[in-house]
Amino acid sequence: MNPKVNWFFEKDTKWKKEYAQLRQIVLDCELIEELKWGCPCYTYKGANIILIHGFKDYCAFLFHKGALLNDSENILIQQTENVQSARQARFANDAEIIALEATLKAYIYEAIEVEKAGLKVEMKETKEFHFPKELEAKFEEDPDFKSAFEALTPGRQRGYLLHFSDAKQAKTRIARIEKSQPKILEGKGWNER
Repeated sequence: MNPKVNWFFEKDTKWKKEYAQLRQIVLDCELIEELKWGCPCYTYKGANIILIHGFKDYCAFLFHKGALLNDSENILIQQTENVQSARQARFANDAEIIALEATLKAYIYEAIEVEKAGLKVEMKETKEFHFPKELEAKFEEDPDFKSAFEALTPGRQRGYLLHFSDAKQAKTRIARIEKSQPKILEGKGWNER
């Protein structure tokens, strides 16, 4: 146990008992406990293996390379269609965790083996993401804007593409593109200051 992480487990939350159970399961698997993104993260030789986190309706184990796990028990969930690597095992109560303890440990050990083997999730390239027609039109209208967008890191490009494509209406996509133009020209991501 890492004392720097204790506050997460001591805070008053709906999931306090479940968090404690998840912590014990993962600590039994001899991973290093760290605090990352405000959550307990468990690593193997510096590589992230699993994270404990909670939401309104469930708490979860997040397997960082869950897409590479066998998932023989069909318990892993892809949070959204845009999540490429991570997968969650979700729990609504402590009984679900108790029932799956052996399975969860097996998944954790498999995740460690994935890391030991150096396996990587094959990520989609930016060009494989959807480019909204409004963005394509802006590129044709403003070549400097297109050049600035192409100069962004792939992660920043994907962030913008997801942000723009998430809008259901064309006018909202256009507004998002226009609002983002100064940041893109500065080389910043859509959620950077």
